[in-house]
Amino acid sequence: MRHSTAASARRRGVFAIAGVGVAMLALAGCTSGSPTPTTTGEPAPQEETLQIAYISFAVDNTYDAPMLAAAQEVAKANNAEVTVFDGALDPATQATQIEDVIASGQYDGMIVQPIYGPAIMDVVKEAIDAGITVVNIDQILGNDFTSGASQVDGLSANIVFVPTLLGEDLGRQTVAGCAARGLDPCKVAYLHDLKTSSVSISLWDAFNEVTKGSPVTVVAEGETFWNPAAAQTALADILTANPDVNAVVTSDQGLQGSVLAIEAAGKNVADFLLVGYGGSKWAVEHVADGTVFADVLMAAATTGRLGMEAMIDALRNGKHWGDVNPFADFPSTYITKDNAHQFTGEWAG
Repeated sequence: MRHSTAASARRRGVFAIAGVGVAMLALAGCTSGSPTPTTTGEPAPQEETLQIAYISFAVDNTYDAPMLAAAQEVAKANNAEVTVFDGALDPATQATQIEDVIASGQYDGMIVQPIYGPAIMDVVKEAIDAGITVVNIDQILGNDFTSGASQVDGLSANIVFVPTLLGEDLGRQTVAGCAARGLDPCKVAYLHDLKTSSVSISLWDAFNEVTKGSPVTVVAEGETFWNPAAAQTALADILTANPDVNAVVTSDQGLQGSVLAIEAAGKNVADFLLVGYGGSKWAVEHVADGTVFADVLMAAATTGRLGMEAMIDALRNGKHWGDVNPFADFPSTYITKDNAHQFTGEWAG
């Protein structure tokens, strides 16, 4: 059964009395007499079927796919139907999709995974004003990329990684790797995913701030577009122009392509310091075997699961989770050879 925005608005009005303290109990897994989301088994016998729109960053992206799959699993177990909208790396497309969700009057809730948060802030506010319950996941929904705090009033949950913190961890691990290898100068090829994106810019700025004054010297930059083949081409060109590069810093997809480029150039991968971010299965395996020095954590499946659990809790129980740290239950925010056995990786890489 599909619901009008008016019905959603009435539901939100009834649930508006839920307090922050109750929401935090829900996040900690406590109960207050109401059923909580389940993640396995048959659909829960809870009222009518919920209709939830899922605004994806990019359905075909290897990082995004397990995030969506985890969200869908929770939805299935809680009598909710998910309609997926593929943003396909285009913020304007996402804005139009959200407008369509509002105009349809068919959805109780909407999960948003922004491509570029500032581009969709206003239309997300319109959705909230129309009575649609909104949960933001993964990417910052706002202009400040240094904090995981909500920047849009009325979100039922905000479950994101912070680009600045990720960049700081990336910088620290690069400095540590250069020291461990005795590389001075440590000549880095830095591969952005999308150099002009706000996330990449924030990550890059934080990386440079942390590595300032260290032996780390970025001698060349390239782009991966989250694609190993593009990363391979980018690093191949860099190695031709800068044969003395001895370190590569990039995302997990970038590292995969970089390994191929190093091997194709007739060089030994073991002679390069590799530092990445993403927390993928590929990264965990290659940190464990020593190919990659360290990898900064990202948690695709956990983020998707938490996002849908928060949505179900808001719609079924009127509980709002607020700001949630998706890494709270992990042993560390980065993976090293010493702790790699504690990680499994939540996406292929």
